[in-house]
Amino acid sequence: MGRDSLRREAVALSLACSAIFAGPAFPAGFALMEQSASGLGNAYAGTAALAEDASTVWWNPAGMARLPAGKQILFAGHAILASTRFSNASSVIGTGSNPALVGNGGDAGDLSLVPSGYFTMDVAPRWKMGLGVNVPFGLSTKYDPTWIGRFQGIDSEVKTLNVNPSISWAASDRLSLGFGVNWQRGDIDLLTGVNYAGAWQGVVGGALAAGQISGATAAGLLPLVGPNAEGQNRTHLEGDAWGYNFGAMLDLTPATRLGIAYRSSLKYNMTGTASFDSRPAGPALGGALGAAFNNAIADGSVALSLRAPDSASASFVHTLNTRWTLLGDLTWTGWSKVKTVPLTRDTGATLDTLTFNFNDTLRASVGANYQYSDAWTLKFGYAFDQSPVPNAESRSVRLPDNDRNWLALGAKYRLNRASAIDLGYAHLQVKDAPINNNQNPPANVKGLVDGSYKGSVEILSVQYAYLF
Repeated sequence: MGRDSLRREAVALSLACSAIFAGPAFPAGFALMEQSASGLGNAYAGTAALAEDASTVWWNPAGMARLPAGKQILFAGHAILASTRFSNASSVIGTGSNPALVGNGGDAGDLSLVPSGYFTMDVAPRWKMGLGVNVPFGLSTKYDPTWIGRFQGIDSEVKTLNVNPSISWAASDRLSLGFGVNWQRGDIDLLTGVNYAGAWQGVVGGALAAGQISGATAAGLLPLVGPNAEGQNRTHLEGDAWGYNFGAMLDLTPATRLGIAYRSSLKYNMTGTASFDSRPAGPALGGALGAAFNNAIADGSVALSLRAPDSASASFVHTLNTRWTLLGDLTWTGWSKVKTVPLTRDTGATLDTLTFNFNDTLRASVGANYQYSDAWTLKFGYAFDQSPVPNAESRSVRLPDNDRNWLALGAKYRLNRASAIDLGYAHLQVKDAPINNNQNPPANVKGLVDGSYKGSVEILSVQYAYLF
C-alpha cells in the first residue's frame, strides 16, 4: 500500500514539474537555490537544519524524520526575473566580420518559471520515505543576434530535471539520518554566431605561414569567402546522470539544532547535433584547405562531458523565545570541477570549447522567523553568494556571473492544521562584472569582448503544503 501511494505521488510530481521544464537566468554558476518558497523568505538560511516541510527531501533528507506523522505533499513555483546588460568598452570585432554589427546585445536576462514538488510518508516506526522532483541547474541568456559578442554566444539555455527518492531514520530522539539517490536529465541549447570570413582567413594564413602554399596562391584563395560572410551554429545536447545525497540532524540542546548535508557530483555524458546556416558554397572551396574548412562547418553529431559540482552545507536553527527563531547556513560548492568543456564531433575533432575556469565557492546566509500569530509566521533573510568566475578573462558571455547579495522576506499562513501557504520574495544585487574575453587570439575569429555587466534578479515564490 505504501509503495503504491508513493508511486502515485511520484507520477503526479513528475507531471507537474515537467510541465514547466525551464532554465532561469543568473544563478550562482548555473546552480539554483530556488527549491522551496518556505526557504526563500530566509534567503535559504537554516534549510539543512529546519525540517519545516517536505522540501527537506532536497535540503537534508534527515529532516523527514522530524516531520509530523502521516503524508505530506508540497508544490512550489518560482518566478525569476533577471536583468543582464553589457556595456562595451574596448571590444574588437572578429576579423573579416560585418563592422556594422556592434550592438550591446540588449537585456540578456529573461523571465523564467521554475517548479518543484515533494512528497513524504511514514513507512515504519522511526522510518520515513520521500520523493523530490525539482530543477537543480539552469541557465538562460539571450542576446540580440547582431551584438558585438555574437561569435562568443547569442543564446544559451541549460535545463535540468532531478528525481530524488530518499529515506530517513530517527536514530534517537536527538539524532536523525537521511540518504537519497538522484537521477537527473539535462538539455543544453546553444546559438552562436559563426565568422566564416575570419575562419577562412585564418585557414589560409596558417597554411601560408607553414609554407604549405605560396603568397600568390593565398591571394587567390582569400576571396573565395568574402568579407562579412557570417552565419549561426545551433547545438543541442541531452543526457542524464546519477548521484546521491545524505545528511544528519542533531539537537545540540532543546533550543538548538545542527544540520549537515552533502550532495555528490554528477557526471553528464551528453550527445546531440550541431548545424550551421548561411555556409559558403562548398564547390567554391576546392582543394585540401577547402575540404578541411567545409568539414569544420559541416552539420553532424556532437558530444560533451560535464561534471556538475558537489556541495556541502552546515546549518543551525535556534529557538530564541516563543516568538523568534534564528537561522544560519554555510554552503560550499565544488565548482572547480568545471574548467574547460570540449564540444567534440563523432570524428574526434573539437567543434568548440566552453571555457569557465571556475573556482570553489562559499555561500553564507542568516535569517529569522517571527511568530506573529498562530496562523502567521513572518520571515527575513540575507545571504552573500560567491561567484565561481575567477576573473574578467574567464568570464563568459554565456554566464556573466559575479558575487551577489540577497535580501529576502516572506510569510507563511496556516490555513488549518493540515495545510499552509508560503510566499517569498528576494532581490539579488549582482556586483558589476568586468569581462575581457578573447577566445581565439591567433586569428581573432571570435573577437574580443571587453566591457562590463550590470545585473540584478527578482524572485517571487509561492508554495502549498498539505498534510494528510
